[in-house]
Amino acid sequence: MRRFLLAIVLLGMVGWTVYEFALASDSSDNGQEMVSDDSESEEGFAADVKKAFETAEADEAEEETTAEKEIGLEIGNLAPDFQLTTLTGEETALSDYRGSKIMLNFWATWCPPCRAEMPDMEKFHQDTDVEILAVNLTETEPHPNQVQQFADEYGLTFPILLDEKVEVATIYAIQPVPTSFMIDSEGIIQFKSIGPLTYDQMVQVSKDMD
Repeated sequence: MRRFLLAIVLLGMVGWTVYEFALASDSSDNGQEMVSDDSESEEGFAADVKKAFETAEADEAEEETTAEKEIGLEIGNLAPDFQLTTLTGEETALSDYRGSKIMLNFWATWCPPCRAEMPDMEKFHQDTDVEILAVNLTETEPHPNQVQQFADEYGLTFPILLDEKVEVATIYAIQPVPTSFMIDSEGIIQFKSIGPLTYDQMVQVSKDMD
C-alpha cells in the first residue's frame, strides 16, 4: 500500500515537472539559462525520487521483518501480546512497551524463590532502562490483598499486573514460578529463565540484547 501511494505522489511530481519544462521551453527570453535551471531541477528531482524510494523500501523491510516473526514462546519468537489490569488499576498491554527492552516475570507471593528474586528485580529496575512487567498469578493467591501487602513490604516500584484468571500464565505455559522472559525492543524473545535470576544475571542478559 505504501508503494502504491508513493507511486501516485511521484506520478504527480513527474507531471508537474513536465509541465514546468514545457513552460520553460516556450520562454525564449531566458534561453540557455533556463535550460541550465531545468537541468538542475531534473537532477534534484531525481535525487528526491531516489531518496523517497529508499525510505519506502527501508520502512517496508522493517515491517516485513516483524510480520514474518512467528508468535510463540521460544527464543526468536514474537512474544504473545496480552492486556491486564495493574495493581494501581491501569490497563496495560505488552505491546504498549514496544520500543523498549522488557523483563516479563511471572510470580506469586507464596513462592519463596519469587520472594528471593524481588529485591534484585527492584534494583535492576532502578539501575537500567529495562521495563519490568511482573505478572502475578492472582487466582492462586490466598487473598488478593496479599499482593499489595507484598509490594509494600518489598518497596516495588515497577508495574505489577494481576492475572486474575491465570489466562496470560496459560498462554505463556507457565508452570513453576518464577519464570522470566527477556524481550527486546522489537518484541522478540531473547532469553527465557525458569527459576529466579540474580541481579548480575539480569544485567548481563540485558546487555546481550543491545
